[in-house]
Amino acid sequence: METVLAFIIIFGALVFFHEFGHFLFAKRAGILVREFAIGMGPKILGLTKGETVYTLRLLPIGGYVRMAGEDMDTIHLQAGHRIGVLLDKDGLAKKIIMNQKTMYPDILFMEVEEADLEKELYIKGYDEDDQFVRIGVARDAVVEENGKETILAPYDRQFDSKSLGHRFMTILAGPLFNFILAFFIFTAIGLMQGIPTNEPVITEVTEDSPAAEAGMQNGDLVTEIDGKAIGSWNELVEAVQDNAGNPLPFKVERDGQPLDFTITPEVSEQSPEKVGVIGVLYRSPLEKDVLGSFAYGAEQTVFWFKEIFRLLGMLVTGQFTIDALSGPVGIYKTTEEVAKYGIFTLMSWAGMLSINLGIMNLLPLPALDGGRLMFFILEGIRGKPVDRQKEGMVHFVGIMLLMLLMIVVTWNDIQKFFF
Repeated sequence: METVLAFIIIFGALVFFHEFGHFLFAKRAGILVREFAIGMGPKILGLTKGETVYTLRLLPIGGYVRMAGEDMDTIHLQAGHRIGVLLDKDGLAKKIIMNQKTMYPDILFMEVEEADLEKELYIKGYDEDDQFVRIGVARDAVVEENGKETILAPYDRQFDSKSLGHRFMTILAGPLFNFILAFFIFTAIGLMQGIPTNEPVITEVTEDSPAAEAGMQNGDLVTEIDGKAIGSWNELVEAVQDNAGNPLPFKVERDGQPLDFTITPEVSEQSPEKVGVIGVLYRSPLEKDVLGSFAYGAEQTVFWFKEIFRLLGMLVTGQFTIDALSGPVGIYKTTEEVAKYGIFTLMSWAGMLSINLGIMNLLPLPALDGGRLMFFILEGIRGKPVDRQKEGMVHFVGIMLLMLLMIVVTWNDIQKFFF
């Protein structure tokens, strides 16, 4: 149950902040947001506030912000439709009823001859007395059909009506907020737990390791490797990892005395790539530092951004196979393992996942945020948007391929963890 709760909280927070980025920038651009959804599939809970319905859905595999003008959202009244209209005090249509069986006081029934519910906002047609009438439509009018009400979206409230810059930022904001969330998670870890001093001090030397054979001991301070000054543990790790099989001269201090060692890093058996290790462990002492915590949050965000991007490059170049990918099942099982090491390790895992989600969504693939951003860039170069039908077809194919990939990855996870 603890793992289930941890998974729901982490996954829910990542999706919420991602979609909140889209939502916030859409609102700032004046776009009508019809729905803010966490999860996919059947609706579990729904709350309407203002012009947006906030929903919680059954499947914890994502979320979405549904904006006016997207996905066949536009409402059309065709010639010959018989509708009912309720007027406000200014004589404008405030409600358009598609089901004539619904009765309201003072309702006006009419047969539509022509209507524009996007730009000029009017309905023309014949009333019950066969008189021709033209009725203006309120900007916040509601269309009711089969008991379901939909707020009218004038063209200037639709996504496609906004400038290229506003549309670009509305889509970019989702991944951007994932990076911001990661920064705040790592900063919170620093504020609550303290930040590591990151000094290149050897905490423990493992038996029969290259470091032990060379004579290195617990407490040694590494000052130089291969002629390069070492000021942090990260620099030590980088120097060792990049030199698997190459003899490296080390300069260390032990009780204030300088010592020299030559250590040859061996290839790690735990890494799919050729990474050098010398068999030393590090547990940095922690210190409380408010300003340092914000710097730590930024450093960790940048570090994991580079690391995930590097691993992604290995996948693209074939150094990883598709079996190395994980879907929701794999993430759940890893969360179960990470949770055993405490709340701060779990928070670090959440920060890394948030960066991963942001990067994945920025990939220039159809149906992802990155794919849509590529179409916006193409629009900027061409000076006009790509045909919506063609773009929609590309995104549809992309969704199908992503669903297929999700099925394959999930099946691999099930095989890996349960069989």
